[in-house]
Amino acid sequence: MGSSGKTSHATYATAPTYPTVSETVDVDTGAESWGEEATELLIPEPQPMLADDTSAISSSEAPLVDQQQEGKTSEDVFPEEASPDVPEASPGPPPLAVEDAALPIPETPPEGVAAGVPVLVGGADLQDSAATLISYSSTDGTGPREVLLATLDEGAEVKLMDALALSEEKLIPVQVEEEINGRLPIDQDQQLYEKCSKAAISINHRLKNGEPIPPHTLDYLATATTAVQQVLDNPESTPDELTMAGTYKQWLAGMQHRIDTAGQVPYDQGGKVPKINPYEHTGTVMVTKMMPAPTDQPGHGQLAATVRDASRIKASIDTTTGTTSWDGTSRSQANGKEYAIDLGEGYTAVYRPYGANAEGKGEYSLRGQLEIHAPQGPGHGHDLVERLGALHLVNRAMTAKEAEWTYLTNNISAQGLQAKPEVKEALAKATHMEELQLQELFHTNAHQAVGLDAEQLSDLAKKWQIEAAASCLPKKVRMVREAVATSVGFTSGAELVQSQGYDPTPKATGGWLTWGRFDLGNKKAAMGSAWKGKSLVHKVQGGNLAAILATGVLASTERRATMGISSGLGMSEASDKHTGGASSVFMRVRSTSQAKTGPQLVWDDPLKIVDNTSLYGYNSDHFGAVNPDHHLHSTGKLTKDPLKIAKFNASNNEVMVRHGLDLLGEHAPSRILCSTAKERADVLAVLKAKGVEHLGGKPIDEVVQ
Repeated sequence: MGSSGKTSHATYATAPTYPTVSETVDVDTGAESWGEEATELLIPEPQPMLADDTSAISSSEAPLVDQQQEGKTSEDVFPEEASPDVPEASPGPPPLAVEDAALPIPETPPEGVAAGVPVLVGGADLQDSAATLISYSSTDGTGPREVLLATLDEGAEVKLMDALALSEEKLIPVQVEEEINGRLPIDQDQQLYEKCSKAAISINHRLKNGEPIPPHTLDYLATATTAVQQVLDNPESTPDELTMAGTYKQWLAGMQHRIDTAGQVPYDQGGKVPKINPYEHTGTVMVTKMMPAPTDQPGHGQLAATVRDASRIKASIDTTTGTTSWDGTSRSQANGKEYAIDLGEGYTAVYRPYGANAEGKGEYSLRGQLEIHAPQGPGHGHDLVERLGALHLVNRAMTAKEAEWTYLTNNISAQGLQAKPEVKEALAKATHMEELQLQELFHTNAHQAVGLDAEQLSDLAKKWQIEAAASCLPKKVRMVREAVATSVGFTSGAELVQSQGYDPTPKATGGWLTWGRFDLGNKKAAMGSAWKGKSLVHKVQGGNLAAILATGVLASTERRATMGISSGLGMSEASDKHTGGASSVFMRVRSTSQAKTGPQLVWDDPLKIVDNTSLYGYNSDHFGAVNPDHHLHSTGKLTKDPLKIAKFNASNNEVMVRHGLDLLGEHAPSRILCSTAKERADVLAVLKAKGVEHLGGKPIDEVVQ
């Protein structure tokens, strides 16, 4: 299928219907929204064809109803024929026309804005449920090139892979993380221990009887040695697999030694080959698996794809105006692998799978990155989001109520609540809810499948899968919200919602979104005391202070690459791509009185920076390591607690925030310290050219020093 091939493109109405609300997230607080019923799926009235399937459902699984809503009864709110939590059978309105979208999706992203504009996408397929739309100016004046950028949640990767035409016969090696409690998969698959043990038993049988070693025994030894050596020689072998093979190689070397010295030591006095047990491992390890290679003959509904070396968009930026441009083809090389995917009708995608970009085999910060490219020209914002559906991902704007799911899950991670029993149980139930919702869709809408051929049935199944992912999200929110509230000492989810710090409204900052922490808002006095006299600073390298402010953002290494900013501006960009730090910006904690010299950005009010669920830090230089397999990563030294970060005192401490900071808006620095009078003049000229007269409520002449 060529990139210009015409294909049918279906869009799906996957959003539950809600009343129109403002862009502030509206949270249900009625008492009936809480309790055990919130953990179960809403089941429609039984029909004859569902008798066997519904017989086991408890009578306590009644629909959730806010009976305080204008005095309505359950019959008024949820009539039998229209349960609001079960998706409608008909497609309904276009997926992007969600009336209460938490963040409207622009049809035409602003051209040349380097950071792009953020959008919230329904479901939980994307990291933070967010994407960025960038409209690159063309280098030849023929029209902009619009691109959607996002990072796929690792759990959603299986959906995307299912959309690709991949070969079941031709495979390529990749590495993936697995929980192992016993032998490694490669040991079991290739029977390495069994081959070694077979040789040892045969050798001992001959040694015990004082007999010569026969040819077939030597063949056993040679076969085992070859199999083990292949693992050691394979550049795709993981450290755990190499350790296992090394253990077996030593065992085999001992066998050869016993053969070479046969008769010199009595068999029962140390002359026999010692027995060892299979190599076993407990915990998470990297294991080598085979990644499906693309096929030349895509099946119905599947997308043509090719595997190639990983790359990044190679854009250019005007350092004076901050405007970004791209010719649509230039790319810079990266260390890893990616799929190039034809979406049809001139749309293409690039995806970098998690397993193929693991530590040692690729750049960790590349993992899960997704690009969707539109045909040249303006006005593709909605279409770019819709094309997510072709990859089996939710493809519509996120509703304001759904946005609370991302807020809750981000707070769970930031506050370390995932180990709390009630939260752990709720999250476990949530993982199964989508599958149950899909089953419910099949039962409820089975009549739609009557008379369809195989291809039509395949299309319908894919549509239901996307609907299930989106429609069950409100139920997951209610369940997890209650568990989170209980875990932090609130009597109910309603009480948590009413607390001062609870605000599930994302903030658009630069080309990305940030989510606040409700724990910080609920202990402002303690936070103010901990950070008194402390500032966060970012030292600017290479005289680029004015150029940074021209873009309006302080961006991470990965974000700078998409903006067209040349590499080499960060202190350790290459290393950060392997530690995972390249996805974040770096700052340091300093005493406010010590932050005096430039060029650097200074935040004397750091609370507006640390109120971010992506915040983490080390009280020493770890290159921002979040890659658990990197030697600089330390679970014991990494902290996400702003109260602990405030106590950082090492000169090389580091504080990280994902994506970057909006320097002209939400995250405006308190002071912009310049190294020379000329640099100050350049910075002021850039700000005035952008129409910026105040930063953080202060005149720019006071901020720029």
